[in-house]
Amino acid sequence: MTHARTPSGFASAIVSAYHMRGMNPQEALDAAGLALGELHPDSRITADQLERLSNHAMRELDDEALGWFSRRLPWGSYGMLCRASLPSATLGIAIARWCRHHNLIAQDVELSLKADRHLAEVRIEEKRDLGILREFCLVSLLRNLQGVASWLGDTRIPLIDVEFPFAAPAHAESYRYLFDGPASFRAELTTLRFDAAYLALPVLRDDAALRQMLRRPLPLMVRQYRRDRLLSREILRLLGDMPAASADELAEKLNLSTRSLHRHIKQEGTSFQALKDLSRRRLAERLLASTPWPIKRIARECGFDAEASFVRAFKSWSGQTPRAYAVNARQGRSVHAKA
Repeated sequence: MTHARTPSGFASAIVSAYHMRGMNPQEALDAAGLALGELHPDSRITADQLERLSNHAMRELDDEALGWFSRRLPWGSYGMLCRASLPSATLGIAIARWCRHHNLIAQDVELSLKADRHLAEVRIEEKRDLGILREFCLVSLLRNLQGVASWLGDTRIPLIDVEFPFAAPAHAESYRYLFDGPASFRAELTTLRFDAAYLALPVLRDDAALRQMLRRPLPLMVRQYRRDRLLSREILRLLGDMPAASADELAEKLNLSTRSLHRHIKQEGTSFQALKDLSRRRLAERLLASTPWPIKRIARECGFDAEASFVRAFKSWSGQTPRAYAVNARQGRSVHAKA
């Protein structure tokens, strides 16, 4: 059974878009199985009802933006944005393209992507008063972008948080279902935040998949992908506790076949050996910089049977021997302490 968790205020916003155009929303309401008298501020509708209402309204109004902007976005506009983002090597490039091209077709808002090593942010700056459709517009823009990005990467992108510049609405509790993450209000800008590691994931969809998706694109706004493709992050966490673990051992812990483990991390643009090397290097650098242990013991802690093998591996990672790295690291710490 589908839960009625979507604020009916979003349906009311679509009705308002009809009234702004001097049109009758009755056919759209009938298509969604809704009655105008049922749309109270504290009532809820199902995601399916909003999808059917939106789909009918977009076609009847010939506006995929449903009245948000000063100019219509004719049917197919968001499909065009998807097509422009599709030939991207990574999700970071695809999201940046989405924002850039959206700014070309709808100048009432400006979307941008900002990122550092750890955090990615999509921001929306309002260039004009969006009026009574403001909440529906800003929520829909973020939901649409998150849905498209998740579809392009075939992954669930969990959000760190979302912020909105308006006061908390009466249905604020619904936002945890809309975004599956914490939401706050009265912020400076509309902002969606997530782990920047997702930006490096490859785009997995092709033109055939796009044509299939565009037959029914609206569920992207409500679909919750079940799988987070950042399996490599979980593997790194496990390797931190089990530096000598094999792919077979980790696959068993993750309830995957070894073949599936290798396939998934290959899709993320890496390999088990590369992840193991990265984990060992991080551990080795930490131990060399912070402990007086002999190289032989550090090699063993990092999962190496022989000191010579560890020395060769570390030199290939960092360009210097473990002993030289330890000396430089301790000297640097000493200079920093004196300063």
